[in-house]
Amino acid sequence: MTGPRTTDPAAAFASTAAPAPRPEDALPPFLRFTPVSVKARHDGWSHAIQLRFVLAIARGAGVDEAARSVGRARVGAYRLRRRAGAESFAAAWDSAAAFAAEARGAAHRRAVVGSSIETLLVPRFYRGRLIGYVEREQVSGVMGRLAVLDRLAARIEAEGRTAELRALSERLGPFLDQRIQR
Repeated sequence: MTGPRTTDPAAAFASTAAPAPRPEDALPPFLRFTPVSVKARHDGWSHAIQLRFVLAIARGAGVDEAARSVGRARVGAYRLRRRAGAESFAAAWDSAAAFAAEARGAAHRRAVVGSSIETLLVPRFYRGRLIGYVEREQVSGVMGRLAVLDRLAARIEAEGRTAELRALSERLGPFLDQRIQR
């Protein structure tokens, strides 16, 4: 005889189910660091303060602003970074600064040079946690320029300068066709 049978369906599939995801896997790489071990002080760099500091750096704050946001001094942040055993903290700091620079660069990058189509970074959250950013194009500037062109074309047509309108249309035609095919 093999042993007692269970009637619980969850127990039957427990051995075949995938392991539950760990909460630290959902964190961005710059937040997965080993905090520097320090003495517990009311004005010290606790693990939570270190985490909040790195998060402020990732949000684009400078070192001075990030330190002030957690109630500490910039000098203390650099002193903590230079301590023995702070390699993981320093790497997280550098990674967070690189992330902020990349996000800043993507926010200012233009998808089409000179056309007023701006690329924006839109934060994405899952269950209340920031999981990343998605690039979105904002075309309000292009729509404004097209409205100006429409008014210009209407004015030129109303004045009877059809040859000028045809020339403008021929100049813009290839440009617009190229953009439509994108």
